[in-house]
Amino acid sequence: MLATRASTAKRLARSFATVVDTKASGVKVAAVDYGQPTTAVTVLVKAGSRYQPSAGVAHVLKNFAFKSTAKRSTLGTVRESELYGGVLSASLSREYFALTTEFLRGDEPFFTSLLASILATTKFLPHEYSEYVLPVVRDESTHASQVPSTLAIEAAHSVAFRTGLGAPLLADAHSHVSLGSVKEFATSAFASGNVAVVGTGIDSARLADLVDKALAETPLPSGSSMPSSSSSKYFGGYARINLPMGGQTVFVGFGTTAPSAALSVLATHLAPPSALKWPSVPRSSTKLTPVYLPYSDAALAGVLVQAPDVKSVKEAAKTLFEKLKKPLTAEELKSAVARTKFDAATAAETREGLTLALGKKVFFNADASVESTLAALDKVDAATLSKTVSELLKVTPTYVAIGDIATLPYVDEIVL
Repeated sequence: MLATRASTAKRLARSFATVVDTKASGVKVAAVDYGQPTTAVTVLVKAGSRYQPSAGVAHVLKNFAFKSTAKRSTLGTVRESELYGGVLSASLSREYFALTTEFLRGDEPFFTSLLASILATTKFLPHEYSEYVLPVVRDESTHASQVPSTLAIEAAHSVAFRTGLGAPLLADAHSHVSLGSVKEFATSAFASGNVAVVGTGIDSARLADLVDKALAETPLPSGSSMPSSSSSKYFGGYARINLPMGGQTVFVGFGTTAPSAALSVLATHLAPPSALKWPSVPRSSTKLTPVYLPYSDAALAGVLVQAPDVKSVKEAAKTLFEKLKKPLTAEELKSAVARTKFDAATAAETREGLTLALGKKVFFNADASVESTLAALDKVDAATLSKTVSELLKVTPTYVAIGDIATLPYVDEIVL
């Protein structure tokens, strides 16, 4: 089994080597193909929330995905995709807006052409904006506002980075984002310099050829007209949000402008997952979730603490800071590195993980293969972790409390 996993990792790592510049369209393409029966093609656009001109614009743009274009109505797009058995989806992160199509091998020409038409000829019709887009935006925002873990991570970004990565991922449920601002953002974002096409289950050269043909019919503006996001700067800080329902939640963490393997290992060490899916003893009511969110020029790392009562949250948060200051034993280090490697390898086996890794290679020329990731984790030793912890303790932590803020602890009550 171990030999098989190692062989798979090497095969994936070799596949990451090719990034193709399309000849006509100017869009970069990267793909991996290891024989799966289905194919996925994703258009990554540097139009995440860190690039939006005002709060909520990127979120609204995401929900305009697969609406009416010059070629097809919204219904036509869905019906034709269904005839091929394909699946359409859109997602938004702080750095990317992504359009994804998944389908059976052999149907690449149709779905590549579909994605090109979405990028180049979406009509942004007023009735679709008011009847289809805004209701979904409000529903997603309302739901997120009731999920403590989501609120905590959003608030943590806000206090850690303020602008750029600190910009809200979702629109406020009661804010108004104009259709004009969405169209203007799309016009500047959907230029060849901001767009990459990544695929799984397809050869890079084949995908590049299809992209060139599709964009020859509906070309994108050349270059990059997007306002660049300012370089991230870590500030740290504290936030408290009252939420009557959903238990008590605290995020304890730190940010940095230098993502590193050591930070991911540290997060795993502070909140190690159980190796047993069904333990022989009852699980604790306090849930600790490691958080490591790397970006192109920054990272947020820490632990999400969730419990039914304030006392449990306070005790768990205090224990985390005590653990942070205590040097790791050789056994703890070995365990944390191994589990972090397992999580990284598992993520790389998913389409989403492969897509994000390919995106980093295309946009930032970063070696994000499985092999390079595991090699970086293998280099994390006690001295590296000690230096990382020492640097983190010199800066302001990022602390967010969600729930009964009248009784939830303040940061100076848990930082010893």
